[in-house]
Amino acid sequence: MSNKNMVFTDLKDMLNKTEEVFGERPAYKFKTETPGKHRIITHKEFRDQIKALGTALVDLGLKDERIAVISENRYEWGLAYLGIATGTGVVVPLDRALPGNEIESLIIRSEAKAIFYSSKYDEVMNDIKQKGNTKIEYFISMDLEEGKDGIYSQKELLEKGKKLLESGDRRFLDAKIDNEKMGIMLFTSGTTSASKAVMLSHKNIVTNIMDIGKVFDMSENDTLLSFLPLHHVFECTVGFLFIISIGASIAFCDGVKYMVDNLKEYGITAMISVPAVYDIMYRKLLKGIEKKGKLETVKKGIKVSQALLKVKIDIRRKLFAEIHSNFGGKLRLLVAGGAALDPETEKGFNELGLDMVQGYGLTETAPVVAASSPKYRRQGSIGKKFPSVEVKVDNPNEEGIGELLVKAPNVMLGYYNNEEATKEAIEQDGWFHTGDLAKIDKDGYIFITGRKKNVIVLQNGKNIYPEEIETLINKVEGVKESMIYGMPDDGDLKISAKIVYDRDIMKEIHGKQSEAEVEEFLNEEVKKINKTMPPYKYIRSVMITEEELIKTTTLKIKRHEEMKKILNEK
Repeated sequence: MSNKNMVFTDLKDMLNKTEEVFGERPAYKFKTETPGKHRIITHKEFRDQIKALGTALVDLGLKDERIAVISENRYEWGLAYLGIATGTGVVVPLDRALPGNEIESLIIRSEAKAIFYSSKYDEVMNDIKQKGNTKIEYFISMDLEEGKDGIYSQKELLEKGKKLLESGDRRFLDAKIDNEKMGIMLFTSGTTSASKAVMLSHKNIVTNIMDIGKVFDMSENDTLLSFLPLHHVFECTVGFLFIISIGASIAFCDGVKYMVDNLKEYGITAMISVPAVYDIMYRKLLKGIEKKGKLETVKKGIKVSQALLKVKIDIRRKLFAEIHSNFGGKLRLLVAGGAALDPETEKGFNELGLDMVQGYGLTETAPVVAASSPKYRRQGSIGKKFPSVEVKVDNPNEEGIGELLVKAPNVMLGYYNNEEATKEAIEQDGWFHTGDLAKIDKDGYIFITGRKKNVIVLQNGKNIYPEEIETLINKVEGVKESMIYGMPDDGDLKISAKIVYDRDIMKEIHGKQSEAEVEEFLNEEVKKINKTMPPYKYIRSVMITEEELIKTTTLKIKRHEEMKKILNEK
C-alpha cells in the first residue's frame, strides 16, 4: 500500500496511520563491523521510542513548552524532533553550524525550556548553563549513558518513558494536536539579528508531505541518503518526515568525501542535496569516463537511448550500467534544492538514466512550493506548482518577470514576535511574498530568475539578475564562486564581478601561475561571456581573489556584507 492517498491531519496522525502499514519495514540503517550487514531500526521500533521519549518529556513537566534540538545528522535528532512535536510541545531545530553566542541568542529568542544536543556542543551548553541567561531548565545529552551534573541523558529518558508507558501513563499518547497552532519554530538563515523565527503548524508540514507523495515517485522500497543538515527545512520535511510517512528508510552520510562509498554501502536509491554537490559528482563522473577513453562511446549511447525514449523505450540503466555501478547500482532519484541547478548537470544525469529533479521552496512554506518530476520537466525550470499550492507573478514586467507569490495551506502562520515583518510578507488575503523573481510559462512551468533584493536596476530601467551571470562565470574551470554587483559610477551602476579562483586548478589546467596570469585569463573568459549577452549586461570590471565569499550557514552569499567589504577596499 502506498501513502499516495493517505490523508494526515498532523504528524502524530501520520505516525499512527503509517505504523500499521509499514511497522516491520526498516526506518533507519546503520553500518556494522560486517560489510553489507546493517543494524536496522524498524518503523515500529522508531514509533515506540518516540512514544517513550515523549512520555518522559511530559513527565518532566515539558507539556506545551518549547524544546530546542541541535546536533549533526543522526537518529537521536529525529527521535527528539518527533518526541517533542507529536504530543509534548513546540520543537525548535537549531542550525548546527552557528557559533556559541548565536546559539545562545536563538535559545533566548525562542524561550526554549529544554534542549537536546550531541557531545559536540558540550562546551557551548556548559557555557550557556553557567551564564544562566536562558530559560533552559533541562539540558539533555544525546550521548551520555546516564545523567550527571544536572545534565539528563536521552537514553535514560527513553528507558524511563518505557516504564511509564508500561505502568499505563497515557499523557503523551492521548495528547491532542492543534494542527493550526505553532508546532515548529524555525529560524531563517541570516545573521542572528536579521534571522526571523518562522512559526509552522502541523497542518503546514503534513499538507506538504502529502503533496510530495503525489509528485515524487517514491515508496517503502526506497532508501534515502541523509546529507543536508536536518535543521534545514528541505531536509527535514522531504528527507526525514516524508520518508517516514511512506515507510522508506534513511541512512546517514558520513560526509562529502564518503558520499559515493555510502551510496554503495547502503544501496541508496534516492538522495537530496544542494546543486553544488551534484555539479562536483557530475564533473568527477565525466572525468572518469574521459580517463577511461569512453567519452565518445557514452555520447553515442546517449544519442541512441534518447531516440528510443521518444518511442517510450528506456534502455539507459542497461546501457550505462557501468556508470550506475559507480553509485552502487540502485541510485535512481536525485533531488536538488536550496539553489539553482545547473541545466547541464540536470541534463547530463537524466541522459545517463538517473532522474534528476529540483524542488523550490522556502522555510516560510514548510518548504516545497514547486518541483520538477520525470513527467514534468523543462530545462531551467523548477517545474510546476504543488497540487495544493496556488502561485502568481506580481506586477510582471515586459518579459513576464515579477515577484512570485504563493497561497497555500503550507504557508507559515507568521514570524514569531514580529507582526511588522509578517504583514510585509503575507497579504491580508493570504498571498505570501517569496522575495524571488520568476516567470511562469503558458504550460505552468515556473522559472526563477533571481532574488528581488539582489536585482541591479540601471538608470535606463533595465534589470540585471546577478544569479544568471554568476552561473556563467562559475562554469569556468578553476572558478570556485563569483558575485555580480553594481558599482556606483557617475550616477549609474557599473556591472562588476568578484571572482574567487582555485590556484591549483588554474595552474594544473590552464598553466596560469602568477596572480597577473590568472587575472588576464579570467578577463579573457569574462569577455567571452560578455559576447553571449546584450551590451547592458556586460561585466565592465573584474576583481579576483582566493578568499571565499562571506556566506550564511546554508551557503548563500551575504551580498550586503560582501558589498561593504568591496567598497572598503576601493
